[in-house]
Amino acid sequence: MFQGQIDFEAAMPIAETAIQDVLFERGLYWASGRSGIVDLVAAHKWFNLAALKGRVDAIPMRREVAEMMSDVEIAAAQRDARAWLSTVH
Repeated sequence: MFQGQIDFEAAMPIAETAIQDVLFERGLYWASGRSGIVDLVAAHKWFNLAALKGRVDAIPMRREVAEMMSDVEIAAAQRDARAWLSTVH
């Protein structure tokens, strides 16, 4: 088990050309709580981006996560996804 610390400020962002599998994996990471924290807003964001890149199974995952979220949280996830898209273009 990882026992170190992650420097999020030095971490490299995912590039626009990232394959849909990487985006999908990010969604799974946040939805499953692998970091010790379940973040449904982040999970929805990454599943949404994976779906936009063509990962078909990201659509039901995004829907499943959305069922546990409020409208405000879904709107935040969608804003985050749009913001990510605007930074990589």
